[in-house]
Amino acid sequence: MTNDNIDLLIEKAHAQLGKCRTEIASRVIGQSSMIDGILMGLLAGGHVLIEGVPGLAKTLAVKTMSEVIDATFSRIQFTPDLLPADIVGTMIYKQQGSEFIVRKGPIFANIVLADEINRAPAKVQSALLESMQEHQVTIGSETHRLHDPFFVLATQNPIESEGTYPLPEAQLDRFILKLKIDYPSPDEELEILRRMGVETDISVKKTLTPAALKELRKTAEKIKIDERIEEYIVSIVAATREMDKIAIPYAKYIEFGASPRASIYLYRCAKIQALFEGRSYVIPDDVKTVVHDVMRHRIVLSYEAESEELTTDDVIDRILKIIPVP
Repeated sequence: MTNDNIDLLIEKAHAQLGKCRTEIASRVIGQSSMIDGILMGLLAGGHVLIEGVPGLAKTLAVKTMSEVIDATFSRIQFTPDLLPADIVGTMIYKQQGSEFIVRKGPIFANIVLADEINRAPAKVQSALLESMQEHQVTIGSETHRLHDPFFVLATQNPIESEGTYPLPEAQLDRFILKLKIDYPSPDEELEILRRMGVETDISVKKTLTPAALKELRKTAEKIKIDERIEEYIVSIVAATREMDKIAIPYAKYIEFGASPRASIYLYRCAKIQALFEGRSYVIPDDVKTVVHDVMRHRIVLSYEAESEELTTDDVIDRILKIIPVP
C-alpha cells in the first residue's frame, strides 16, 4: 500500500473518530480523557478499568458509546453476593421438553459495564476476567463464543475499601488501560447543571458500526513506528524491572515491574494515539501521552514508596526523566 493510500485511510479514520467524539459530547459534558481512553480500549481490542468516585458519568459515557457504535450493551452491578452464573449464565431445566437449556448471562453483549468490580469476591471477578481473556464462556458442557466486538469496562471506587475485594495484580494486568477520572472543571459543571438540571432525553446518532470499528483497528495497525521508538517503549517498561537501588534512584520504590504485556499494549496505544492526532506515524509524545494509563496498574510499589506517599504515576514520571527520548 502506498503512502498516499495510508494517509487517505488515516484521514478518513480521523474524521470518523471526530464524529464519534462529537456525538458523545452532545450527551457527556467534559471527561474527554475518559472518552478517549474508552475509544482507545475499543480500538486496541482490550478492556479498560476506570477508577473514579460515583457521579462522574462513567455509566452514561459507556452507554452512550454503545449507542454511537450501534452495539449491544449490558450493565452488571457487582455485589458481595454475586455468583459467576449471574454473569456468564447457567443451565435451566425445561419441563416441556424434559431437557436442560442454556440461559445466557449479561456477559453476552458487545459492551459490558462491570460496575464496582471490586465489590464481588475473587471467583466472580475470575469468571469475568476469564471471559475477557478467552472471549468465550463454558456453561455446562458447551462452550459459547462471545460477541464481536467484545469490550469490558470495569469501574472501582478509590475512596471506599469496606466490603471490597481488591483485584489481584495478575488480574489487573489483563486490563489494557487504567484510567483515573477526576471531577469536572467549574465551567463544565455549570454546563452539566444547565443541561441536566431539567430532565431531558438527549438522543445520539449512530456514527460507527462494529464493521467500521474493525476497519479502524486495521487502519491503526498500518501506522508506522520507527525502530528507535520501539526501543524507547521497551526501555521504559524494562526500567521498571531495574532493581539496582544504588545506581537507579527510583528502583527502591518498585517491588515488581511491568510484564511484557505492558510493552505490547504501549506499542498498540501509541499507534492509536497517533491516529487520534491524524498522523500516519508515531512520535515520542504519543508514547508519553498513553504511558501512565497503560502502566499505572502494572507496577507494584514498595514499602518505601508507600511511606513517602508516592504513586505509580510519580514513579513513571521519574522513569521518563531518565530514559533518553529518541
